[in-house]
Amino acid sequence: MRVWKMAVAAVMLASGAMAQTHSGHDQMMVETPMPSQPGQGAFAAIAEIVAALRANPHTDWSAVDIDALRAHLRDMALVTLEAEVFSQSIEGGLEMRISTAGEPGAAAARMVPAHGPVLAAETGWSSDLRDQDDALVWRVTSDRGAEQIRALGFWGLMATGDHHREHHLGMATGQRVH
Repeated sequence: MRVWKMAVAAVMLASGAMAQTHSGHDQMMVETPMPSQPGQGAFAAIAEIVAALRANPHTDWSAVDIDALRAHLRDMALVTLEAEVFSQSIEGGLEMRISTAGEPGAAAARMVPAHGPVLAAETGWSSDLRDQDDALVWRVTSDRGAEQIRALGFWGLMATGDHHREHHLGMATGQRVH
């Protein structure tokens, strides 16, 4: 039994957990840090919002709409994992043609128009979006950030900025944050 406890202690120490033995005792006190994610990403985002709403005594529960947040998180997954995007370098940045076909395209049509102006406000880059037949054409350019824009590509540009948490909390509480 003592050998097993020592092996557990070694694994815990190697993984960053704390282990401590007390001399003269055959017991080990082990403190394991709690995981930071309560499951799959969308579930974790919803759990975090629910915890914040429950912790706030001023939450207006009549305005809470977790289903809207879930639908948005589904859109995020569809765009991130399934959207068809064709990109080409242009002077000063990148032009992206995002298909609006199918569920991933419909999700992109809901998300990209809202994100473009936020990206421009947070970065100072130019963001121009047009609806063209069966696609959105999004041009992001900058005099000094062209290389970064190209390197980020569509998905990096969609993830740029620190507004997502506020946006998700707003969606869950019936407020539109962009």
